[in-house]
Amino acid sequence: MTATLVKETDPPPVATARGPRPRRRGRIIALLFAFPALLLLGALVVYPVMFSIGRSFFDASGTRFVGGENYTEMFRDPATLNAVRNTAVWVVVAPALLTGLGLVLAVLVEKVRWATAFKLLLFMPMAVSFLAAGIIFRLAYDEDPDKGVLNAAVVSVHDAFRGTSPYPEGRAREGGTLTRSPDGSYRTGTGVPPGNSLALPLVGVPPKDLPADARPAGPAAARKAAPGELRGVVYLDFTPGGGGERGRVDPRESGLPRAEVEAVRDGRTVASTTTAADGSFSFPGLSAGSYTLTLPASNFARPYDGVSWLGPALVTPAIIGAYLWIWTGFAMVLIGAGLAALPRDALEAARMDGANEWQIFRRITVPLLAPVLTVVFVTLVINVMKVFDLVYIIAPGPVQQDATVLATQMWLVSFGGGNNQGLGSALGVLLLLLVVPAMVFNVRRFRRSQR
Repeated sequence: MTATLVKETDPPPVATARGPRPRRRGRIIALLFAFPALLLLGALVVYPVMFSIGRSFFDASGTRFVGGENYTEMFRDPATLNAVRNTAVWVVVAPALLTGLGLVLAVLVEKVRWATAFKLLLFMPMAVSFLAAGIIFRLAYDEDPDKGVLNAAVVSVHDAFRGTSPYPEGRAREGGTLTRSPDGSYRTGTGVPPGNSLALPLVGVPPKDLPADARPAGPAAARKAAPGELRGVVYLDFTPGGGGERGRVDPRESGLPRAEVEAVRDGRTVASTTTAADGSFSFPGLSAGSYTLTLPASNFARPYDGVSWLGPALVTPAIIGAYLWIWTGFAMVLIGAGLAALPRDALEAARMDGANEWQIFRRITVPLLAPVLTVVFVTLVINVMKVFDLVYIIAPGPVQQDATVLATQMWLVSFGGGNNQGLGSALGVLLLLLVVPAMVFNVRRFRRSQR
């Protein structure tokens, strides 16, 4: 027989039952607290969505019901189709690059000494508004190397390896010794045998752009050629202050240094040289025959101006680059938070088993971070579908249509000159339908992780 002992000091059990009235009261109180937020949500979200859906079935004036005509027109419009294509490029490229960069940086930051400062530095662009960031990158992408920092860097690297043409504005004096060839070079009209000295006049070179080491061409023009030598002088046929004689080297006229000169015989270049500080050049030891003196087109090539970052071909990648600059810190911080929560014993066990860092990253870190990476990727997908500010600010007017996305196209059609709020509302509904599945996926995944 089993006996149950009850202490006399213990209070008797009390049956508690929660009836419908207290539960109803709790719901009413919760609803009262939530009512201001629900009212604001309805005014700023629900009502505009419902109004836009209804407006999409009316014409531009909003007075005539057109049914699904706006949706049909939307997919017949080349500008809208281009916006859909650009949006698809954004959705595929930007979130993938950001997630990858965020993952790599989050892993590397753990191994640097000043991790907090590095995270702060990368996250700082998030504090910059899209308007300010657009203006910054509009200037950075400027095609003028004197304004755009990217083209200034590109031009500097190009000129370091390829050099620049010495006289991009130069051209031959009309009626002078030189004639222009179809390839942009200048050459003497008739063959010249060795033992002669020629003056090759050029114009179009501003005196202020002459090299600092340029010297007067007069003494060089007075020198005679030796037997078997072909010599001459390339000079600026312009006398500062006026005066002088066309086609003749005057005492105050300057030679053009570092100009390339070629001696051509039977269509083949047999010798080449560059002019001295006084513009003189010499081809000694030439065999008997007739030679054509040529100033190659490289002497007059336009200077390299860099890359047309905001041209039709590169404008979308350029804007995506600005977006990466802003959002990389966001992805890095979120992924870094997930990385900090990883079980360290699994990583240490892998290291003890002989796995290198690449194997640990590929087979342990990335699989364990898959839920976090998915949330970051989907969040960025939602964000890039709504991108507007950067596209509208960075893309110049002539290429605005080449860079347009759904959000900018919706604004342009509705308010930016199209004045067709019916078609613009249809574009807004399309954008909503594209964003909602990603939002639902994110919410469900969040709830699943909470459970």
